[in-house]
Amino acid sequence: MKTNLAAFNTGSYYAGPKWKVLVWYFCNYYVFNSAFPWPYALKRALLRLFGASVGKGLVIKTKVRIKYPWRLTIGDHCWLGEGVWIDNLADVTLGDHVCISQGALLLTGNHDYKLTDFPYRLGNICIEDGAWIGAMAVVCPGVTCGSHSVLTVNAVAAKNLEPWLIYSGNPALAVRKRNMTAHTVTFLNVAPI
Repeated sequence: MKTNLAAFNTGSYYAGPKWKVLVWYFCNYYVFNSAFPWPYALKRALLRLFGASVGKGLVIKTKVRIKYPWRLTIGDHCWLGEGVWIDNLADVTLGDHVCISQGALLLTGNHDYKLTDFPYRLGNICIEDGAWIGAMAVVCPGVTCGSHSVLTVNAVAAKNLEPWLIYSGNPALAVRKRNMTAHTVTFLNVAPI
C-alpha cells in the first residue's frame, strides 16, 4: 500500500457557504493578515459580523490569520499577538484573559497517515481562562490547555495541558507549577540621553 493523495477528498467536511468563505478570505487577507495596524474595534466587529463570538477587550495585533471566524469563540480581554495563526477547521474556544503570543499556531486539523487517501483528522481546541500560549508554540488538534497553564516558546502541545502548570519542549512536558502574585506597578527612572 502507498499513500494516494489523488484520492483525497474532504468527505463530509463543510467549511461554510462558498460565498462566505470567499468574502472572508479577502477580509482576512487585507485586514487581519495585513501589516497595517487596523483598529482593534474594527477587527472585533468584522469577526462578529462573520459569526465569531467575541468578548470585550480583545486585542488583535497585525499579521493574524484566522481560517473561519464562525468556528471561533473568544472570551473577555484576550490577546492575539503578531503572526498568530488560528487554523480552525474545527472549533477553537479561548476563555477569558487568554494570551496567544507571536507566531503561535492553533492547529485543529491534520491527516490520518494510516489511510491511503490521507483524510482529515480534526479536533476542537480549548484554551481555558488565563492560559498563555508562548511565541511560536503549537497547539495540536483536540487539545485542551487548562486554566492558567503556560505553553512556553516553541513548545508543542500534542496532549492536554493540566491547569496551573508550565509546559516546555516537543512534545510539551510539565516542568513546574505556575505561581502568581499581585503586581505593583513600578517605573524605572531612566536619565534622558
